[in-house]
Amino acid sequence: MKNFQATLTACFVGYIVQAIINNFAPLLFLTFQSQYQLPITQITLLVSINFLTQLLVDFAAIFFVDRIGYRPSIVAAHGFAAAGLIGLAVFPAIFPSPFSGLLAAVVLYAIGGGLLEVLVSPIVEASPTDHKEKAMSLLHSFYCWGYVGVVLLSTLFFAVFGIARWQLLAMIWSLLPIANLFVFLKVPLAPIVAEGEQGLSTRGLFKLKTFWLLLVMMVCAGASEQAVSQWASTFAEQGLGVSKTVGDLSGPMVFALMMGASRLLYGRFGERIDLKRFMVFSLSLCVIAYGMIGLAKMPLIGFLGCGISGFAVGILWPGIFSFSAQYIRNGGTALFAYLALAGDLGCSLGPAVVGNVVEWSGASLQLGILAAVVFPLLLLVALTFLHRTSRTEQVPLEILSNQD
Repeated sequence: MKNFQATLTACFVGYIVQAIINNFAPLLFLTFQSQYQLPITQITLLVSINFLTQLLVDFAAIFFVDRIGYRPSIVAAHGFAAAGLIGLAVFPAIFPSPFSGLLAAVVLYAIGGGLLEVLVSPIVEASPTDHKEKAMSLLHSFYCWGYVGVVLLSTLFFAVFGIARWQLLAMIWSLLPIANLFVFLKVPLAPIVAEGEQGLSTRGLFKLKTFWLLLVMMVCAGASEQAVSQWASTFAEQGLGVSKTVGDLSGPMVFALMMGASRLLYGRFGERIDLKRFMVFSLSLCVIAYGMIGLAKMPLIGFLGCGISGFAVGILWPGIFSFSAQYIRNGGTALFAYLALAGDLGCSLGPAVVGNVVEWSGASLQLGILAAVVFPLLLLVALTFLHRTSRTEQVPLEILSNQD
């Protein structure tokens, strides 16, 4: 029997690579502004292009990954990620304008990030492990550790060598996806769909009520996470009485550490913890945390609520992925790609709801966070219906046999 531990380790590193992709460049936005004289509109465009490209790749993966295979796809994902990170350092000097160089680099590593988001989870789910829910939760914890690592190590590098040498650090970070690329050339990959069986197509998935319920849950999970995460630095500044610079680092890092702790807890002790009960507990805790943020008069209580919400939302994303694999057999690439799309939609929807409530009502940020409590509550309701819906709805044989 093949040893899949190396496969799981490579997947864990893949999520660290994704954390680098999403969180390294934002540390340099002020540097980009001053070094290349970029207006804030172009800086925000870099963020939007990264997000949009990953969404497009998530969707496109449904149509090409199964045709070309998982190994070429996951290797290509790391290649794009490495090329984009190297491009950050090199392209601004060789392209017609620094901004066009940065934009090209962002598109390259965003393609890698989108592929990683779609590919890594099904690879872990397909690998033979004693407790797949534990493995999935542990996998998603590595994104959190990757975020903390890239912020801490990059900040340390800038303190020692100066931020003017950021191009060198970008090249150093590119070594991780390059190394993991070669690992994925060698490690065993289990078939995503069981041998002799056929994966569900988009049409087949769309016929399942359980699929639509899972999509709603993913939207709510992404919204519940980002509704608070996007404002973590503000809560740190107000709650701890620190400068904006310190708040920008400490707030998101506390949130990520707490989220990672939740995923690590289930990743270590998942065989003793019922996943559905843990999610119900986490969602209830999330509602309490939102209440602490929205109703507390003391800023410190709001900051504590921010940290607690990080722990509360940690299990949501990997938990729903595990439920999806459990309730929809042979969902394959299409299932995980649509889940990723729904989660990303939620990640943009949550902060948008908070911001719009604040803008329309002229109220404080606290009221906006309080309004976003609808997302964990809706997810809690959907979770209670999930088992009931899946029990009454098996995947019909005709969906598997007549998908075209």
